[in-house]
Amino acid sequence: MSIKRIYTSYNHFIHKGRVMKEKKEYIVLGMALFAMFFGAGNLIFPPSIGNAAGENWIMAMFGFLTTGVGLPLLGIMAFNKVGSLENFASKVSKKFNIIYCSLLIISLGPLLAIPRTGATTYEMGIQPVFGDINPGIVSFIYFSITLAMVLNPSKIIDNVGKILTPIILLMLAGIILKGSFIKIGTPVPTHLTTNPFSFGFLGGYQTMDALASILMGAVIMNALVSKGYTDRSVQKSLILKASAIAGIGLASVYGGLLYLGATSSSVVSDFGKTKLTMFIAEATLGNLGNLALGLCVSAACLTTSVGLVTIVGDYFSKFGKFTYRQIVTATCIFSGVMAIAGVDTIVKIAAPILVILYPVTIVLIVFTLLNVRDTALYKAGALTAVTFSFIEVSYTIMHIDFFKVIYLNLPFSDSGFSWLIPTLGITTLFFTRNRFRHIRSK
Repeated sequence: MSIKRIYTSYNHFIHKGRVMKEKKEYIVLGMALFAMFFGAGNLIFPPSIGNAAGENWIMAMFGFLTTGVGLPLLGIMAFNKVGSLENFASKVSKKFNIIYCSLLIISLGPLLAIPRTGATTYEMGIQPVFGDINPGIVSFIYFSITLAMVLNPSKIIDNVGKILTPIILLMLAGIILKGSFIKIGTPVPTHLTTNPFSFGFLGGYQTMDALASILMGAVIMNALVSKGYTDRSVQKSLILKASAIAGIGLASVYGGLLYLGATSSSVVSDFGKTKLTMFIAEATLGNLGNLALGLCVSAACLTTSVGLVTIVGDYFSKFGKFTYRQIVTATCIFSGVMAIAGVDTIVKIAAPILVILYPVTIVLIVFTLLNVRDTALYKAGALTAVTFSFIEVSYTIMHIDFFKVIYLNLPFSDSGFSWLIPTLGITTLFFTRNRFRHIRSK
């Protein structure tokens, strides 16, 4: 055999091995992304939306999938283009980027999302199965496990993708498949007779996944670097394929849970989100329903908690004042204390923060994907979204009458999109002005 043929065969063997390794990598990454996105909120919101929509569940499902799957995946792709949190909102200004990213991470970290995972694990995963155990003890054990996994960041993606994801999928498959066959009930007309798409669209906000997508992108990127994938083109390819796998998994599970919620509309109504999910689990799996749901919720919450605590540690350790280990330890302790307050208290705290953060995040994602280079356009869009979101919070949540006239006269304010038309109008105005100046300069 000639030297040339030996060299060609060797290169083919190396290339094939690399392709197989990358295929395994993006499958694990996709499963990990699914698991990190699929927290407790993702489990309890689809059934409640389906139950409220009844026979209009299909349109509500499309709305929910838009913000619950489409927007988070766009967030991952946007982060993939930028490559780091330090640059995500820097086109507005460096100071704005620091403030935005810090608020985002604190909100989705120790203030709201991480404590909610612990509180939900107690209320849905532990209490229904084991009774009234002291929530402080459960919180201590839960965040001790989280901390143990987070302190070995190089193996987080593997642990999440290979161990916890199969647990979640197995439990959900049992609930969805059994529920589809035994027919809990039949979707019936409900009070939601108009705008089911909008209802589902806004319901997708509650998962907080679009906000988390930017941070999850950082976790995936760090995991790839730790595995030796430093080439940007390879990173982008792996993340794109992993996102597709996660998207298919999320859409399938959401669709199934939302359908089960719709079938329950002829049996129950006005159930709390947690109670409805537990009712469906028990109706499908009988006495094992609560146990299966408990395992599913605990695993789903743990994957989200691990991902978010890691992000908090990675981001704030870059400022140099505290080490990664110190930050993640403090985050777990603070989150453990917050979790004892319970889900309802945490959700109330979250409401105004989400109303302000979501619109500006959507603007930044869209502008990044459209490859907008004009910094004036970035500033106009981001600051307008923040301003009108603040007006909405001031009137609807803080009940400041000064903003009443402004808010009530904004288009789509009754649908939760009071920021949309002003943001589109201002950005269009800036874009037109800049184009006109560009033409005149020629």
